[in-house]
Amino acid sequence: MDSNLHIARLWLAAFNEHNLEKLLALYAEDAIHYSPKLKRHPESNGQITGKDNLRAWWKEAFDRLPTLQYKATSLTASSERVFMEYTRQVEGEDNMSIAEVLDFDGDLIFASRVYHG
Repeated sequence: MDSNLHIARLWLAAFNEHNLEKLLALYAEDAIHYSPKLKRHPESNGQITGKDNLRAWWKEAFDRLPTLQYKATSLTASSERVFMEYTRQVEGEDNMSIAEVLDFDGDLIFASRVYHG
């Protein structure tokens, strides 16, 4: 549990640094990410698979939203997953509450699911 919390904190730090390589290092090669924001890409069916696709997805977000930051409000861990609640902050936009679940296989994230409020 503690190692999963540590990884979740590393995830938040890498995201807030907009450091793609640090962020992707936390994921398995064939990791799957589910997001309602993927509706902009209907062919995805709300899912991205693999680090290369995650890199492209997050790079586009970081390029489009250079002030994007996540402020953690709650992290809850088990031996298999972390449930994160955080506030999405972007200059000029209203804050957004987000929940995300990170599923682990050992020390790597193999699946993540994001829920926007």
